Amino acid sequence: METPESTFEGRADAPAAPRREGPSLTYWVWEWTKSLLIAVLLFLVIRSFLVEAFKIPTGSMEGTLLAGDFLLVNKLAYGADIPFSENRLPGYAQPVRGEVVVFLPPHEEGKSYVKRVVGIPGDTLEMRDKILYLNGQPQEEPYARRIDPITDPGDQRMQWQRRYLAGAAAGMDRYRPTRDNWGPLVVPEERYFALGDNRDNSEDSRHWGFLEGEAIRGRPLFVYYSFERNLHNPFSWLTSVRWSRIGDAIR
Repeated sequence: METPESTFEGRADAPAAPRREGPSLTYWVWEWTKSLLIAVLLFLVIRSFLVEAFKIPTGSMEGTLLAGDFLLVNKLAYGADIPFSENRLPGYAQPVRGEVVVFLPPHEEGKSYVKRVVGIPGDTLEMRDKILYLNGQPQEEPYARRIDPITDPGDQRMQWQRRYLAGAAAGMDRYRPTRDNWGPLVVPEERYFALGDNRDNSEDSRHWGFLEGEAIRGRPLFVYYSFERNLHNPFSWLTSVRWSRIGDAIR
């Protein structure tokens, strides 16, 4: 019969269980690096081909969009850029009248604008006393905002319109377009005419001309964030959120 001492000794002499070590530091570093690389890759794919964020910097679309609105833009509709090349994927749609689009303006390299398409290739456009005429017919534009009933300024930049005058107006030497009275103009092939909804305070196709189809980069989907800008409050992006606008679809 074994004594307690012999039992204790026998257990002490038994081989120890193998020690299990946790994952090494190298393993964890690799796992984190891999997750980060996947996240960056997904971000680049989504930003390049699917959607992109856009901020409204001015009031030219007031009535529809406000300065301080942040939009998600569908880049697939008209063809997304292929990263690290000058090529684009084919889009599944063409801009249509009444649609809000994001585009690269012909006169400011590196900037993006957002306006509403009012004319497509072949259209004849004219404005008389703030009313837009399409192919001779006045248009109802519930989204348009007109706040200046008195002045109607001209702009020397608008003289580009003379090359596209239609009918009896073609070639008029005394053509003097103004903000509220211009045309009739014929939209050329593969070109578009865009106006801001805030008609009395918008620099748009009236001033710098037609848009090329290749310059149109996307179709805004909805407002994902919005705040009332206040130059005297550096934290207005946090304290002056327009909660009621978040999630609004762009029409």
